[in-house]
Amino acid sequence: MADHDTFQHPLVGRYAAKEMRQLFGQQKRIGLWRRLWVALAESEQELGLSQITDAALAEMRAHLDDIDFAKAADYEKQFRHDVMAHVHTYGDVAPAAKAIIHLGATSCYVTDNAELILMREGLRMLLKRLRGVIAAFAEFAGKHADLACLGATHFQVAQLTTVGKRAAMWLQDLVSDYVELSRLEREMPMRGVKGTTGTQASFLELFDGDAEKVKQLNRAVCKKMGFEKAFAVTGQTYPRKYDHQVLSTVAGIGVSAQKLATDIRLLCGLGELDEPFEEKQIGSSAMAYKRNPMRSERCCAIARYLINLPANAASTAAEQWLERTLDDSANRRMSIPETFLAADVVLSILHNIGSGLIANQPVIAARVKRELPLMATEKIIMQAVRAGGDRQEIHEAIRVHSHAAIKRMKTEGAPDNDLIDRLKGDALFSKVGLDDLLDASRFVGMAPQQTREFLDECVRPILAEGEALKGEGLSV
Repeated sequence: MADHDTFQHPLVGRYAAKEMRQLFGQQKRIGLWRRLWVALAESEQELGLSQITDAALAEMRAHLDDIDFAKAADYEKQFRHDVMAHVHTYGDVAPAAKAIIHLGATSCYVTDNAELILMREGLRMLLKRLRGVIAAFAEFAGKHADLACLGATHFQVAQLTTVGKRAAMWLQDLVSDYVELSRLEREMPMRGVKGTTGTQASFLELFDGDAEKVKQLNRAVCKKMGFEKAFAVTGQTYPRKYDHQVLSTVAGIGVSAQKLATDIRLLCGLGELDEPFEEKQIGSSAMAYKRNPMRSERCCAIARYLINLPANAASTAAEQWLERTLDDSANRRMSIPETFLAADVVLSILHNIGSGLIANQPVIAARVKRELPLMATEKIIMQAVRAGGDRQEIHEAIRVHSHAAIKRMKTEGAPDNDLIDRLKGDALFSKVGLDDLLDASRFVGMAPQQTREFLDECVRPILAEGEALKGEGLSV
């Protein structure tokens, strides 16, 4: 039950999904510590350390997840050391192993390796969510690949594009995020078994100076924990710069999301798009007619928070002294989980938006119709010149007529653009098929083709990855 008397982090209590909350919960984290202790002890035994018995390993394996957090808290009050508190808590339920748990290791053996495992699993969860978001917006882009709309530069009317092409631009950012997250997940190294200052001196001592066995131990533990490689060199910790690389890549989702959601907010304000809106949803406590883009607004809010989190990792990496200092610990306890939780929330909101985004075609068409005569002027000039007109004279006539049409719309509030009617009344344009020029599809260039090619070449392979995982019985 929620404690309403104390602060509850909104990412946990209000926004983030259960799966990501549990990933960074203590049960998962300490469970990983215990698995790392088992992997270390198993590998040490396999390489000849006779003091590690089968009975000890059996007890350790039997108590991977029955963690007495209250007892660990009591131990931590005594020791002021969380890892040693859990070493003793684990030893209490696995007494045959009490003397060999954590043998040769430093605290960062469990804390750092567990953090990398958690981040890798977090990346996999984000990739799954990202595939869903990409699928939702890909469907929207494909559906509206040919729907002409006003383009905008500087938030001023520019040449036409299509609704689908604009969505393809959003997708391109998301695809870029997917590629980088995939690379990180695929290439992530483990810290490995490196010892107190990264020299592996304690393990060299355990194996009587046998350096090859130390290397084998490192490889064996990595393999047991599902990693192909470890950092080549470390201090006591793995390089904190790597946290910055991971968090910056994850925060890239926030950059993409805020751009996308901001565009949607602007287009909702123009009436061209609508977010999903539930039957009983209230847009404003005072203005009952309001249909605010609250999902996109929330997306921007959390994306902004997400974008700023990697600064913590950058400062932490830059501040580390020599082989390590402890001023990284408290910060990382917050910045790493919050980055993954925030990214998870942002993607969840984006999926909700993309799955129900509505293009209001009559509004889009009306705005195009109002501006299209102005955009057609270059084609009109060229046709009039081909029909024998003087280019400079024609250009001046269009300048005068277009300014008059714009003035009428601005000063009289006229809903329509009468430029074509004005040109029809001018003999200079008598040989130009003016009505034929007002087909919006003639002004979108290759936008429909670009959209479909992008979906086929860049998006479909990502969606196929999800289907392949699904076929293998894995999470998609």
